Amino acid sequence: MQLKKTYRTKLLGIVWIMFLSVSAQTIPSDRVLTISELNNCLNHGAKAEYGPNPNGIAYYFKGVFARRYFYDSRANAERFETYNSIYKNKSSHASRAKDHMDKFPAAAQWNLPSTYKNGKEVNAYELRHLARQHKMIDVAMMYYFDEKDPKYINYFTSQVASLNAALASGEYEKIKDGNGVYEAFRSGYRVLNWLQIHALFLGEEAYSSEDQLTTIVSLLQHGQHLYEDNQKFKNGNHQTKGMSSLAMLAIVFQDVKGTEKWYELAMTRLEEHLTKEINPDGFQFERTVHYHMADILNFYYVYQLAKINKMPIGELWEFKLKSLFTTLTKIAYPDKTAPVLSDDTDEPWAERNDISGTMTMGYLLFEDAEFGFFAKPKVDSKMYWYLQSTQLDQLKNIDTKKPNHTSLYFPDTKYYIMREGYDKGDKVMVISAGLDADKPDHQHGDMLGIQATANGQIILPNYQVRYSLPDYEQFKNSMVKNVALVDDQLQGKKYKGNKGGSGFGKFGLLPTPTTIAWETNENFDLFVGSHDGFEASGVNYTRQVIYVKDEFWIVKDNFTSDATHAYKQVWQGHYTPEGTPDLLRSSFSDAKGSNIYQLNSVDTAISDGVHGKKWNVVSKADQKDFEFITVIRPYDRYNSGIDPTKNKIGDWRQNELSFDAKGYNLKSLSKGNEAYLFGVSAMKIETTEIQFNSPLDCYMTTVDNEIEIYSLSIETNTIKINNNTRNLLPGERQSIEIK
Repeated sequence: MQLKKTYRTKLLGIVWIMFLSVSAQTIPSDRVLTISELNNCLNHGAKAEYGPNPNGIAYYFKGVFARRYFYDSRANAERFETYNSIYKNKSSHASRAKDHMDKFPAAAQWNLPSTYKNGKEVNAYELRHLARQHKMIDVAMMYYFDEKDPKYINYFTSQVASLNAALASGEYEKIKDGNGVYEAFRSGYRVLNWLQIHALFLGEEAYSSEDQLTTIVSLLQHGQHLYEDNQKFKNGNHQTKGMSSLAMLAIVFQDVKGTEKWYELAMTRLEEHLTKEINPDGFQFERTVHYHMADILNFYYVYQLAKINKMPIGELWEFKLKSLFTTLTKIAYPDKTAPVLSDDTDEPWAERNDISGTMTMGYLLFEDAEFGFFAKPKVDSKMYWYLQSTQLDQLKNIDTKKPNHTSLYFPDTKYYIMREGYDKGDKVMVISAGLDADKPDHQHGDMLGIQATANGQIILPNYQVRYSLPDYEQFKNSMVKNVALVDDQLQGKKYKGNKGGSGFGKFGLLPTPTTIAWETNENFDLFVGSHDGFEASGVNYTRQVIYVKDEFWIVKDNFTSDATHAYKQVWQGHYTPEGTPDLLRSSFSDAKGSNIYQLNSVDTAISDGVHGKKWNVVSKADQKDFEFITVIRPYDRYNSGIDPTKNKIGDWRQNELSFDAKGYNLKSLSKGNEAYLFGVSAMKIETTEIQFNSPLDCYMTTVDNEIEIYSLSIETNTIKINNNTRNLLPGERQSIEIK
């Protein structure tokens, strides 16, 4: 009797252990759950609602997904009808869907080497498009455009199944540097797209209960893999994308055991990225508009979905997310676009960034009228599906307010903005003087480079790039930037493509910049900086940029060396010499234009270009020391351009001062009681004598019986006034009484 009791106890223990094992089923990362296993991964509250029937599970998930996702998927038909009436982009969806379906079979191969359906070899760049599944969105849209032909649903479900089979067999790309199929960025991008496709297909007869649950278990495997593979912080947008998608999975599938840990980890990682990669000045650390806006979306998806589902989210989120939008208002051009900064990749060779779609999202999130100034009455088509109906209604009446930002700088990211205003035709210049210490991968060879707009035209452009294009390395380096160079050197050195072969590459060596001075006042803006890019050749280099408010810029490039070199400036835009290399002109279709004029004569101005883009290289050869003093002056009428024979730049007289001044090769521009002097050693105004221990660049003005001198120089100078001396720092002001 005792034996039977002991045996029965052991048997019950074994059964109980087996029950616990089954009931505590965890989600694996190296395989996809069977649908029957899914039941054991759900919490008891969910089980109580649907019972053991798989169709019941599918019905339950369909209901909770509709409530938790960005919009109610039960309104797909009405949503699509509105979408089609607003965007009318069937042809675009059809073209992209055809491209994907013509290239990749439904049972796709997920590693290399592989071929397209037509036999052409698939390269690493093209494999990542399969891995992202971004054109599968177009396939899903064609289901609605093509009278709900089930072939589109079948293609999607078959491709999901092919990835699951590749996972099971291990035949999928595993390169860790960004091209692996389950790498955080690829996997996260795919999750984002599959969630939208799942929402679009829910409730459709051709999307069976088994199809729905297969998509869900596939997404859960992705989630567990993202969870396990991101236990530590990793710099860059790849992890951000992955954690953004992990958080979304945790929210929409919160009935699944363990997803609360996903949410906790995802939010921890994302807050680390918000803290470490959104600089205190509000700029995304990779210093590009493209990645800045991409990070906005990564954080937006989570912020929006968490708010919808009343999930906990820290105060840091709102502060940092709003700062990202505010930054775009600070750098924006008056035409409501933004400058091109390093690896901006949306439109190759474009000279602007369209920020209107992003700013529209910012307006919807924060209802800030300054964001509304840049917004448009409809969101970008892809974002339509990530907004609730109440938000779409907000676009019918956008509140707008023109920003009041003046000239400013980003102290952490080291962008400097010289601004006239936000009115049509106003002048704006951007100076790039930063090098990210952690991940300068996306930076270009444009240290201390500038770009500018005036009269509604980009007068000094920079250009967007595309990783897959053969000219990517060229457009990433200095010959297509507005920079200064020495001999045949470019700034970017030791270029290397990534081992995945997707086209992306980075420089192993870029100049390290130093900001010497930044000053802004009612008369001028001043930037003074240096970099070490030519020190290996024995050349010291500095650049001064002066914005004569509302009129023109002066760019001064200074080179010193013990040996002779050829010193150069590179100027982008359709400029041609006007009879002399000292004067370049660019004119636009409305007859407005821009001049680039050298106050110190140069030897040559040689034009080159590609893809309709043009640049001029202005050179001075066989010099130990040389200073380019360059005036960049936009004009709004043909006859108001610079004419060197008139010795004037607008209303400013060239080298015609109303007081005594001395200096070797002294150059000056003066108007009324104002003057800009370059290389002045001494001056005398009435009986007041002023001397400098080394040639000074300065702005000076006289008001009543007082002189004000602002140092524009790169070094501290000693000023002597009637036998009294003091130091004058770069950007500093000295007031002097006239006696």
